[in-house]
Amino acid sequence: MHRNFSINPLPILSALFILNACNSANSDYDSWKTYGGSPENIKYSNLSQIDTTNVAGLKLAWEYHSGDADTANHSQIQCNPIIIDSILYGTSPQMKLFAIHAGSGKPLWVFNPFDSLNGNKTSFFIMNNCRGVAYWTDHKNDQRLYYTAGSNLYCINALNGTPINSFGDSGKIDLHKGLGRNVDDLFVTATSPGIIFKQLIIMGSRVDEGAAAAPGHIRAFNVLNGKQEWIFHTIPQPGEAGYESWDDTAAYKHIGGANCWSGFSLDEKRGILFAPTGSASFDFYGGKRTGNNLFADCLLALDAATGKLRWHFQDIHHDVWDKDLPAPPALITVTKDNKKIDAIAQTTKTGFVFLLDRENGKPIYPVTEYKVPINTELSGEKLSPTQPVPLFPEPFVRQVFTQNDINNLLADSSYKAIKEKYLSINKGTDIAGIFTPPSLKGTLIFPGYDGGGEWGGPAYDPKTNMLFVNANEMPWILQMVEIKNTKPLIETFQIAGERLYKANCMTCHGPDRKGTGNNPSLLEIYKKYNQQQFVELISSGRRMMPAFKQLAPEEKKALAAYMLSIKSDYNNKFIAPVKPEDAYLKMPYTTTGYNKFLSAEGLPAIKPPWGTLNAINLTTGKIDWKIPLGEYEELKQKNVPATGTENYGAPVVTAGGLIFIAAAKDGKFRAFNKRNGHLLWEYSLPAPGFATPAIYTFNNKQYIVIACGGGKLNTISGDSYMAFCLPD
Repeated sequence: MHRNFSINPLPILSALFILNACNSANSDYDSWKTYGGSPENIKYSNLSQIDTTNVAGLKLAWEYHSGDADTANHSQIQCNPIIIDSILYGTSPQMKLFAIHAGSGKPLWVFNPFDSLNGNKTSFFIMNNCRGVAYWTDHKNDQRLYYTAGSNLYCINALNGTPINSFGDSGKIDLHKGLGRNVDDLFVTATSPGIIFKQLIIMGSRVDEGAAAAPGHIRAFNVLNGKQEWIFHTIPQPGEAGYESWDDTAAYKHIGGANCWSGFSLDEKRGILFAPTGSASFDFYGGKRTGNNLFADCLLALDAATGKLRWHFQDIHHDVWDKDLPAPPALITVTKDNKKIDAIAQTTKTGFVFLLDRENGKPIYPVTEYKVPINTELSGEKLSPTQPVPLFPEPFVRQVFTQNDINNLLADSSYKAIKEKYLSINKGTDIAGIFTPPSLKGTLIFPGYDGGGEWGGPAYDPKTNMLFVNANEMPWILQMVEIKNTKPLIETFQIAGERLYKANCMTCHGPDRKGTGNNPSLLEIYKKYNQQQFVELISSGRRMMPAFKQLAPEEKKALAAYMLSIKSDYNNKFIAPVKPEDAYLKMPYTTTGYNKFLSAEGLPAIKPPWGTLNAINLTTGKIDWKIPLGEYEELKQKNVPATGTENYGAPVVTAGGLIFIAAAKDGKFRAFNKRNGHLLWEYSLPAPGFATPAIYTFNNKQYIVIACGGGKLNTISGDSYMAFCLPD
């Protein structure tokens, strides 16, 4: 276990930079200096030392332990590390930034963003997941790293791990600032790294998905001093393009979301930034934001130097299904009618791939506006009558869930229960589609909130024009609930706490507090927190849980009384605080939570596969091969063929003919033949690798590294990075 480094790392770092400068080949894709491998975000390496003939001989080269996994709270590492010369930079479960020797895994330095908090452990609640870091250099002596911990964007000296005090406020920028309206009490962070263009660090954000959400405007900051250089309003303001797509002309003052949370791609030569955005808030009810809602659910092409809009393409009009664009597009080149076209390939949660011209955003192949159901029982809702559907390439997941698709691996009693539930939701109909309106009786969301394509995104092989996408096919149930906004004449802390729970917490933790989706049960939270600790928790947030700073102190106390069963407060009279009501925040509906459609045994309600790896031929538009990704050990013991599991993190593809991917719940790291999908190598990780691998060379040896953080899907949490290479 490597944790300590007691000597001065500066001379060693400088020597390593010089050494590996001699080892670098002259190629665009022989290093991993950027999140996703390159600004084009194609996750491709032209390294071929490891190939289909020798990959079976891969051995563990080194393992680095950060030593700060939080198993009780299912900590994670989603980081795709970068390698600059001979140094690997990554992040730990507790959001520490570290530098280690890329050839040995030995630590060089660690930066802890919470060292300045004077031991106030409750401040750790502001931690977010981090998928990577960004690097900038003046090609002389100035080398900087940028990453987000909590609400702060940090600028760190890459040589010694210390903040660069001339950047922002003593080496950091509060991402709450500069959005054009006061969002100090709202949740703002960034899970994906920014991207560097010349002397700019361009940032997206993660914001709340409820009504009280900050706007997801995209911003660029000067890499040297942190000054905000430009902002693009993803929720347009008067006089800006897209403003007319909101029926309420004042929506920009109140509505949040429409944020680029998944990261960027960049055409450096053209100076075009590509930014995919998510839905506007509130995710599942749009009666307070009727209209098509530009620039939510859009791929934006912005001038990277100025932030000016070049073009946009909206893949979902008026989203009420949480169908965010989940990953940056891959910048590709396609051949059509014997003409090469620089394009983008944008994967989606619905399983479509949109191929668009990089210069103007026009579809390379036809996209039709498909008529979809618009009948809704939700008061004030106004759904779009059409949604864009690409006719090429073919979808990479199933997009409907019929009775014939019900899981046939279930016991008879479980199968019958699933079928009854299916028919009760669909009122006896035989099909549930991807644009079925939300309802009070329940709506099937398929291929799921985290599928088909998820945040890992695709890998693209420029030599073969193949796009490799891992996907999820998990049905979920969205059930809307009417909020009774009338208060009783006399309200106690217990009653007020229950009301506040339903309005603020039920979507993630369910009406019974048993947890939903990836969100934990809160039934025993009283064992972990007292009243003061609980109030601090909901005031600052933790990982994927936003801060509820909009709640008044008495409201937080009431919520604590309900959640922690504080009997002494139960029957005390609750007097609601006097505060201005914001009509945009007072939603008439909420949901029962993020609920997977599972059997009594915990298996998906639909037939396998539940997770796949797909090879999409961008020349023919067809899927050349599809394989299940991951296995359930209990089913394997019963000789059930591989079913695939839910998976998070991307594949990488190499010139050696290989696809490397972890991602699956079963914790295996695998290498496949990119030509046919045949499994060539696998390794059992200490915790699942819900992250994207990185590929690099040191001393003429090729390495593949993966973060083993686990934590998602109720798996064990880990704290390590593991690198593999061929034996000498």
